[in-house]
Amino acid sequence: MKKDEKNTGVSLFAQSEYLTGQDPIEEIFALNLGDFISENLISEELARKIGENVKDKKAGLINQLKELVSIYSLQNTLCVMSFDEGDTAIYNSVAHSLKQMCDVDECAIYLEKNNVLELAGATSKDFPSNYAINGKSAVAGAYLTKETVIEDIIAIPMFLSIKSVGVIVINNKKELNKKYMELAESMGILFATSTALQKTIDETNRLIADETSALSQLQHMRAELTALIADLCDYQQNFVEHLANAVDKKGGYKVSHSKNTANIAKQICKQLKLNEKTTDLIYYAALLQNIGKIALPEEIFATDGKLSADDLKKIRDYSNVGVNLLMKINFLSEVVPYITYQKERYDGSGMPEGLSGQSIPFGSRIISVADAYSAMISDRPYRKAMDSQKAFEIIVSEAGSKWDPVVIEALGQVIK
Repeated sequence: MKKDEKNTGVSLFAQSEYLTGQDPIEEIFALNLGDFISENLISEELARKIGENVKDKKAGLINQLKELVSIYSLQNTLCVMSFDEGDTAIYNSVAHSLKQMCDVDECAIYLEKNNVLELAGATSKDFPSNYAINGKSAVAGAYLTKETVIEDIIAIPMFLSIKSVGVIVINNKKELNKKYMELAESMGILFATSTALQKTIDETNRLIADETSALSQLQHMRAELTALIADLCDYQQNFVEHLANAVDKKGGYKVSHSKNTANIAKQICKQLKLNEKTTDLIYYAALLQNIGKIALPEEIFATDGKLSADDLKKIRDYSNVGVNLLMKINFLSEVVPYITYQKERYDGSGMPEGLSGQSIPFGSRIISVADAYSAMISDRPYRKAMDSQKAFEIIVSEAGSKWDPVVIEALGQVIK
């Protein structure tokens, strides 16, 4: 080892002006140069070449991070609804949506600020303005334990891993149905995950803008981002399934109509040999194709008598309500066209645009057939399930007028 290396305690390789990181050995391994290279055998020329490769690797890593940020930014992920950080309107929107979806009297959201839970958004002004985190209230208990607390109110934690970010508070005169409870809990976890992801994205953008950022810092941030994105995808699917279950509860189905419809639609897609991406989108759209019902009171679906003019209007408008909700839930926006046009008829006499034949999105044509068949063979509050063969015969009788004959043929192969 050279004299100046002994004085500084740093090798020639580490001192090279061409290198970027703080740990030269780590950089060697990162470059896949092997663990048999001795530092004192590396010339200045080789150090320069390695340094350029490290810089290229840093540039490539920055490009990867930029791509992740562009895909999973606020505009493209579920913050449950689209919003800018610090905009309290989002919390009012979430609280209002939960109140509608869970059919409860009051709903509010509290966020942790300076060791106190403060009201962020609410559908009622009757909630207390804050809760001390170390207090004995149900809200504080849910925050600290990360478990739902049911007392005079229902407190649902919003948390990710070991960190709580807030609490959803529900006040209801009657007991909250299990499916609605699960929906609220899944939204709380999803909201917390999305919030954590956006904060990590902000940190990533700061690192990208800082030219002195070390390669190891960028690698760590990539690991953090990809882990959060994986969590987000899992929680998104969980949220969609709970949302579909809640829709079924509102619609009065004794079995999971949405799941049955989605499974039939997926089988039709496979029978038609559609690609995986299209099949997945149609599956999600089928799960949520009756999403508008979530905003309607259960009493409308429970009655077998004549509905009032106001109730009829609500039912006619429920599709629009559902589409508006899905447009706010960003990651579900791709399924909107399939849901929007599922009430079209093959002969052009349907709604909302009077589209006909091939002009109706293929996904919409598949979902409409799957939905009709699933509904016919399911029990409803006002009638018993229909025999499978009879249901199929009815659908066949309307081929070319109401339904796409190609889709009906595929359904026939699926239910054999």
